[in-house]
Amino acid sequence: MTSRRALPTAVRLDPPADATLFAALRQAVALYRGGPGGIEESSGATRREDLLTRSLGAARIVAKLTAPGEAVGILLPNVAGTLAALIGAGAAGRVPAMLNYGAGAEAINDACRAARVRVIITSRAFVEKAGLQDCIDSLQATVHCIEDLRADLGVLDKLWIAAARLAPGLLLPRGDRDAPAVILFTSGSEGTPKGVVLSHRALLANIAQILTALEVGTEHAVFNALPVFHSFGLTAGVLLPLLTGMRCVLYVSPLHYKQIPGLIKQSRATILFGTSTFLRHYADHAAPGDLASLRLVVAGAERLTPEVRERWQRDFGIDILEGYGCTETAPVLAVNLPGANRPGSVGRLLAGIEGRAVPVEGIAQGGSLQVRGPNIMSGYLRASAPGVLEPPATALGPGWYDTGDVVEIDAEGFVHIRGRAKRFAKVAGEMVSLALSEDLARHARPEHLHAASRAPDRQRGERIVLFTTAADLQRHDLAEAAHALGIRELAIPRQIITLESLPVLGTGKIDHQALGRLAAAQPEL
Repeated sequence: MTSRRALPTAVRLDPPADATLFAALRQAVALYRGGPGGIEESSGATRREDLLTRSLGAARIVAKLTAPGEAVGILLPNVAGTLAALIGAGAAGRVPAMLNYGAGAEAINDACRAARVRVIITSRAFVEKAGLQDCIDSLQATVHCIEDLRADLGVLDKLWIAAARLAPGLLLPRGDRDAPAVILFTSGSEGTPKGVVLSHRALLANIAQILTALEVGTEHAVFNALPVFHSFGLTAGVLLPLLTGMRCVLYVSPLHYKQIPGLIKQSRATILFGTSTFLRHYADHAAPGDLASLRLVVAGAERLTPEVRERWQRDFGIDILEGYGCTETAPVLAVNLPGANRPGSVGRLLAGIEGRAVPVEGIAQGGSLQVRGPNIMSGYLRASAPGVLEPPATALGPGWYDTGDVVEIDAEGFVHIRGRAKRFAKVAGEMVSLALSEDLARHARPEHLHAASRAPDRQRGERIVLFTTAADLQRHDLAEAAHALGIRELAIPRQIITLESLPVLGTGKIDHQALGRLAAAQPEL
């Protein structure tokens, strides 16, 4: 965070004890009526009270299409109507399943099978603009376009919406904070996507935890281009500002690198959430003054590279705060803070979260981070067992979740991520973090992008394959970097593959699953 501006008065989230997302939105409407707009987008602004009415319209629609407790697929872009559909489905006692429209028909069908989704709501205009018709035609669930559903609302429906606006307790099912609020799906970067069931309690608890850590107020405006089918974009990017009186500037895609810096300036946004990859590209295309309104920039979802951190500090005077989380934890687990920003760490665990680093066989330093707290998911849904909730549990007991990340927690409580347990290669009998191989490449060619993967090796068990955009990078460059950084030679990749660009998921993460397939296809040297 830059020190050039003072923060406004801090806000807190204090919903009723039985609060759902719908109840929290009603509370926000009452608290911030006449204040800053709720959702701002290219088509205009949607006030919180208008979003509440639209949510009731969505509740009326989904109640006609689905049964109580049923999951309904939401396949819509980053627009206010998507939030109305999400909150409205919950108000009607249904569970919105947020589908990744960039994942392809096969992955969407897997997601629908896991959550037992038989009805999907999308937009005809969106499908046409995004070129998704072939995908839609391949889906196994019944697809409805919101344009048709709205047109079918008659006089009685509109009277119901008006009455529910005045007396929701009489016309809507009673809210249950422990009921599922949303089903999100893991990115699939390392395997088949799983459904992650998050309760109203978990989402609202995580927002409260974020507010305990970061002092933000109603003068703030969050610019969010992260997709709402991703937990970072949903919780931090949209629900946080919507429910706490801030402006939420919603944009359709984080991939519009050239446009976003100018839009940040135009909207006078003060908070930006993004991945290291996205922040790097925004810096590449920012004109002088484009990012001057930002007070708080938080990076998550992937490791923040030193090069991106240093560039933002040098060029824009902004200290990026690196945080950490998982879809399964709603998502934020830890974050660095203004005045307590320790580069190389992801900060301390948020209030109410208990964490332990459990030893992993073959890995000498650190352990797999296991956590429990009010923001932990209700459980997984898998395509192999449709509709069957798999609650979190580890050897520590029920309610604990194993993040799969190998971490060290220092004496002051700062969490240092050493790599994912799945992202270690067993080379000549020793476990080597692929993150170390990537560190070597970044040291040798900091201006390029790099990602390491592993592949079988008949002589050494596994070999490390480095994918890079640096066409001139050689193994001797990596060896020099290893010597300079004091990293053992086992971390030097066996093979180097040059790509024009690295595959990236819609969430901004490197697509390690795609790189793993490519690595396995490489012939042994």
